[in-house]
Amino acid sequence: MTAIADLLRVAADRLRSAGVEAPRLDARLLLGHVLGREVWPHERDAVADSAREAFEALLTRRMAREPASRILGRRAFWTLDLALGPETLDPRPDSETLIEAAVEAFHDRAPPARLLDLGTGTGCLLLAALAEFPRASGLGIDRAAGAVAVARQNATANGSAGRARFEVADWTQAVIGPVDLILCNPPYVEIGAVRYLAPEVTRHDPPAALFAGADGLDAYRELAPLLGGMLAPGGVVVLELGQGQRDRVAALMTEAGLVVVASRDDLSGMTRALVLQWNDSRDD
Repeated sequence: MTAIADLLRVAADRLRSAGVEAPRLDARLLLGHVLGREVWPHERDAVADSAREAFEALLTRRMAREPASRILGRRAFWTLDLALGPETLDPRPDSETLIEAAVEAFHDRAPPARLLDLGTGTGCLLLAALAEFPRASGLGIDRAAGAVAVARQNATANGSAGRARFEVADWTQAVIGPVDLILCNPPYVEIGAVRYLAPEVTRHDPPAALFAGADGLDAYRELAPLLGGMLAPGGVVVLELGQGQRDRVAALMTEAGLVVVASRDDLSGMTRALVLQWNDSRDD
């Protein structure tokens, strides 16, 4: 039988050769899944042939650039453990910036009581916000029935089913409000940028949740005239942004009667979250 350390070393080399970005980490995650425990500090232990064969099957999938999170069917986000589905995005750590921005927006005022997550996917943003605002309740909407089913499952698994409701709806048709906090990670990738995306994204994330027209701004154009009507007085909107989109999205929102009150960078230094409120001083 092969020792864990030797198996991991060979597996990481194979993943690296296949172009996987974090080969050692992914090898450890996949083997730990097969073994049902953390591989550290047991790296001298032997791996049974049956486990090695199961690991090889998962490794083959990862070498074909299926994300480790998709293989495992789960993703850690904020303080949550979330199930994924074929109609949900795989939540990225960058999106946690929206939760940081939301917490900051209410740090010196009464916390929000009514939350709304537009394009909820796994429910990650709504459920993370509910974890931070324990007296709040919220609604997540998504056009994909499969995503809504996964979000409901995640709410139950993370103890928020009593405060989180999820519905199949299109934000251009739904009549929602008033709410104190709107969270939204809309599609924002330019169609032409598909050739620059990793296979993990293009082969496994739902295109409808990624792409938003030739300039990546179509979803923001849809959202801009709707958000003000959904907000309670003093309510806050937190939008996720793609690279280089801050000024263009801010202009769209300002034209629609909102005002930018803050923005927040992700760990790479890119402006990832835009924080907005209704412009009460606007003379319509």
